[in-house]
Order: sequence, then structure tokens, then C-alpha cells
Amino acid sequence: MFDTHVNLHAEAFADDLEAVLARAREAGVTRFLAICDRFDNYHRVAEIAVGNADIWNSVGVHPHYAKDFTGLSVEALVEAAEDAKTVAIGETGLDFHYGYSAEAAQVDNFRRHIEASRKTGLPLIVHTREADDLTADILEDEFRRGPFPILLHCYTGGQALADRALDLGAYFSVSGILSFKNAKDVRAVIATIPLDRVILETDCPYLAPVPFRGRRNEPAFLIHVAEALAALHGEEDALHVASVCEENALTLFKKISS
Repeated sequence: MFDTHVNLHAEAFADDLEAVLARAREAGVTRFLAICDRFDNYHRVAEIAVGNADIWNSVGVHPHYAKDFTGLSVEALVEAAEDAKTVAIGETGLDFHYGYSAEAAQVDNFRRHIEASRKTGLPLIVHTREADDLTADILEDEFRRGPFPILLHCYTGGQALADRALDLGAYFSVSGILSFKNAKDVRAVIATIPLDRVILETDCPYLAPVPFRGRRNEPAFLIHVAEALAALHGEEDALHVASVCEENALTLFKKISS
């Protein structure tokens, strides 16, 4: 299995990261994508990847922190992406739920990341919350200027954004949210997305799936995300679904398999 979104540099893993990784490997996770949320965290994230043959990393600025990196250039992102272990741009996007960064700063940040994705050919990892229409508008506008690979991570958006993103060839990742009792709307949308466009993630240490909800999330719990996705599609074999999602992820993150 491939956990395509792990926050291994998080404080929650400061004391036992090696044990966390060991449990994940024992549970069948063979690849991890460590996510960069702030550009000044890039070297910490990259060091984790360099130290582990089965871990790769991204480079980017989460929309929450857009205000802190208004001077970040496309060139800086592209330069970081030249590292052999850096296989994606982001996470980036729009999050209007908390408003930690102003809308204009988030939009500028998003567009710079899109340009870096276009220039490098690396997938753009998109975080979007309460910003469906503007996210779709920006993706479509930028796509007209030149295509780039898109991943809508931990997808909880609506049907309209999903449909518009699918028209751009986007992939979607699902997390433990898919297993939550109150996530009926999320399941309804994910059910309409072809399985060959879906990949798995834990987004650990956040969003632990049932039956671990409320605990610190770990990559070892990825099988439970696969089980939720399998149940949604009426599949009995969660490992088969996980295998399909792994192949999808390797198709998207081409630099890993090249």
C-alpha cells in the first residue's frame, strides 16, 4: 500500500517516528509521501525522505501559511523540485474555513504553485475547503494556459468541483473521513468518482479512521481507509482495492517509478 499523504515532521511524531514507520511497514505500507506544509519546513521533510528508501516528499506551502510566504517565487519551488526525492508540488490550494491567511494571499500562493507544477511536470497536491467554486475556476483558468497534473487531496468537496476536476484529468485521494458515520455526503461524491482516479492517504497524525477515530493517526491505519473505499464500491477485498489505488498513485507520481 502507498500512503500518499503523511505529515511525518509533525510534533505528534517527534518521540517515536521510527516505531510509527515500523508499524506501518509491518501493516503493509510500502511507500510514503511526506508532505511539506511550509517552505521553511522543506529541509526537515526532505531529510526524512532521504533517510528512508521508501519515503518521498513534496515541496510547498499550505494555504493556512500563505501569508508567511508572499515572497516565495516559482523559481524557488522549481529548484527544490529538482531533488530526486521531491515528487510533488504542494500541498497548496484554498481554505476559507479558518481564514488564517487572506483570500488574496491564498490565491497568489495557489497560482505560484500551479506554475511550478506546470514547469516541473510534478503533480499539484490541492487542499480545498469551503472554496469549491473558486478552486475550480482557478484550476480551469490555469489549465487553459497549459496542463498540469492535479490531485485533490483528502477530498471532501462537492459534486460540482469533483466533476469539473475530473474533466481536467484530476485524481482524488480519500482519507479516514470516508469511514466516519457522519460523512454520508463525502461518500456520495466519492462513489461517483471512477476507482482508477482514486488513491489512499491517512493525512496522519490527523483524521484517524474508524475504529481508531479520536486517536493519533498513523500510516499503519491505511488499510482501514482501503476497507471504507472497498465497502463503498461493494468490493470484499480491501487489499485488491488498495493495490488498484497504489497503481493509480504510481501513475500520478511518475517520478517515483521512473
